[in-house]
Amino acid sequence: MDWLNASDGRIETNVPLADLTWFGLGGAAACVVHPRDEAHLSDLVRRASARNIPLRVLGGGANLLVCDAGVDGIVVRLTEPSFTAVEFDGTAATAGAGAELMRFVKDSVGRGLAGLEGLAGIPGTVGGAIRMNAGGRYGEIQSHVIEARVVLPSGQIETWSRERIGFGYRHSRLGGAIVVSARFQLTAEDPDTLRARFQEYWRAKKESQPLAAHSAGCIFRNPPGQMAGRLIDRAGLKGRSVGRARVSERHANFIVAEEGATATDVLRLVEEIRCAVREKFGIQLETEIEIWEPDRQTCPV
Repeated sequence: MDWLNASDGRIETNVPLADLTWFGLGGAAACVVHPRDEAHLSDLVRRASARNIPLRVLGGGANLLVCDAGVDGIVVRLTEPSFTAVEFDGTAATAGAGAELMRFVKDSVGRGLAGLEGLAGIPGTVGGAIRMNAGGRYGEIQSHVIEARVVLPSGQIETWSRERIGFGYRHSRLGGAIVVSARFQLTAEDPDTLRARFQEYWRAKKESQPLAAHSAGCIFRNPPGQMAGRLIDRAGLKGRSVGRARVSERHANFIVAEEGATATDVLRLVEEIRCAVREKFGIQLETEIEIWEPDRQTCPV
């Protein structure tokens, strides 16, 4: 990619992505670029689009499975200070898309600012959390987003309101727009009370999910009126393995990658779960995780 240059930011080639994802699986990226700021990101997006070069954004790698063959094109990582800074202004906060979500949540709690504590234990970055409307039984990130600054596939930079972002269940209408920062409205509360609530949510998550294992969080979305984990459990799939990928005994909507597992093991187990639940309950499960496949090759499943 001789059209890339030093002004685009730090550039790496043939980067193993397994080390950058929570699953710890998958092949390499042909090229990883760390833009310096939103202006450089905007220019990079515009030039990649003009050349029909695929471009993906890798945040914390918490909700992602990379196929064993890796990916072509460009992987963007928003790791520079301009994308990771967090600023507080009274009860409002502005966070870069590359900011670590849990650090942002803990900082908010420590300042006695309520609203994000329900995200306790959810890994990843602020940008990724907004894209998928991260959350759980204690709340979703959408509730406190005021607006987000985004780079469109054309390279144009815009500010989108919460309404335009179009949050839904583990979904948004961002499409190809890349979040670069977001502004949040929080509420002042007694720090000790808030800290206790955060710790309660964190303990509940640790007790119910295999957080210490290599996994990518919940694999499937909950169907309307149902819980995916409960359906998988009722289908008798807890502990089911394909290769070195296994359905967690602690939470059936988690797949654990044991030592020696491959992305292909996980993908085959995903399909086995989907088929079993469909046959037993007539329900088609949809994946919640993002799956990266090669652009010029076929993912082996």
